[in-house]
Amino acid sequence: MGWLSGLWADVRATPVAAALELGTLFASAGLFLALVVALARGPPPRGPTALWAAIVAVGAGVAVVWTVLVPVYDRYG
Repeated sequence: MGWLSGLWADVRATPVAAALELGTLFASAGLFLALVVALARGPPPRGPTALWAAIVAVGAGVAVVWTVLVPVYDRYG
């Protein structure tokens, strides 16, 4: 249990970073599952257009968080 207590100490020391990393992990897992479902249903002309749009929007949101918001927070936060 040594590594678990060390992990918990790191989370308590930097809760914002931990939340961002866990949020990204869950978003990535959700994107993967949504992509598998969307591919099984077919490309956008036949498949669900809203699902494809959600995949693109969530992926773009994750990219914006890590390329814009995290550097700004690191610099000014």
